[in-house]
Amino acid sequence: MNALAERFGLDFLAQPWLPQVITVIVVVVAINLVIYYVFRHVEKITETTATVWDDAFIRALRKPLTVVLWVVGVAFTTDIVRKHTGAPIFDFVVPTRDVAVIFSLAWFLLRLIRNVTRNIVATREKAGETVDYSTVDALSKLGRFSTIIVATLIILQTLGFSIAGLLTFGGIGGIAIGFAAKDILANFFGGLTIYMDRPFVVGEWIRSPDKDIEGTVEYIGWRHTRVRAFNKNPIYVPNALFTNIVVENPTRMTNRRIKETIGLRYDDVAQIAPIVADVQAMLKNHPDIDTTQTLIVNFNTFGPSSLDILIYTFTKTKNWVEYHEVKQDVLLKIADIIARHGAEIAFPTQTLHLAAQPDIAEHP
Repeated sequence: MNALAERFGLDFLAQPWLPQVITVIVVVVAINLVIYYVFRHVEKITETTATVWDDAFIRALRKPLTVVLWVVGVAFTTDIVRKHTGAPIFDFVVPTRDVAVIFSLAWFLLRLIRNVTRNIVATREKAGETVDYSTVDALSKLGRFSTIIVATLIILQTLGFSIAGLLTFGGIGGIAIGFAAKDILANFFGGLTIYMDRPFVVGEWIRSPDKDIEGTVEYIGWRHTRVRAFNKNPIYVPNALFTNIVVENPTRMTNRRIKETIGLRYDDVAQIAPIVADVQAMLKNHPDIDTTQTLIVNFNTFGPSSLDILIYTFTKTKNWVEYHEVKQDVLLKIADIIARHGAEIAFPTQTLHLAAQPDIAEHP
């Protein structure tokens, strides 16, 4: 072998480290081939399982693991060459290997976060469940951001930079930036509060009695939330505002309420009791009224020009349009009951009583 290498001018083929390098390369190639076929088989198995983690883990691991194997193999071969040659150029191999391994691990975590996010959304959509896209996206971004920051700090530490000094400088700089950008930070933490507490999500109807805000939530970002008002105008609300105001979420109501006062004439006082009884029976038998909730039908007040009956009940539907249809049906049936009893709904009236005047002619 040595004579053949010298004859053709290929002196490097006669080096004693060459067989070792070739062996390492062959082993790395063989391991990669085995891993490739094993992962293909495992992926087919994990696709049939119900969990969202196994196939996300396998798909995220395959490429970074291949990179790590090649990095370790190349680093091992260069270490063999360095021991035999003593060339100082190979001194960079160890830190480069460490950085590449850390980068591959971070790459794996980023791919895992992405795959798990996709699987969670796809699984819930397939099952017909409601998907909170805002929370899923926020947690995904937070996970990726944390992974990048931690990987960067570890790489800097590996390359010999002082992390303690960097963190100290970052703390001082963070204080300065915090004072300069307090509104931005307030909006950021306000958005984080929305993601964590979830007082509302995208697609829900919200309103605030403290501010002129009412509409459907279209977008929740780190700086602002976009609300589409019922006149179709967009309202951009800084997230920090939501930490200081009261927010109602009518979308999460359990029922819609019917609360009306029906006034009858004073002439119909004798009909009050049977009318109240019939209205109460009608509501209890109405298919769209939730009888498990509070139901009140009572003569309530002697009004200025009417005898007032309080109607207080809840519908089963939460839909705005359907609610008004049910309310219309209830009011019309109440009007029919009043008419059947010969009574009438009162309207504002006044009765003027004139005192009798003395006859002037009789008292000269």
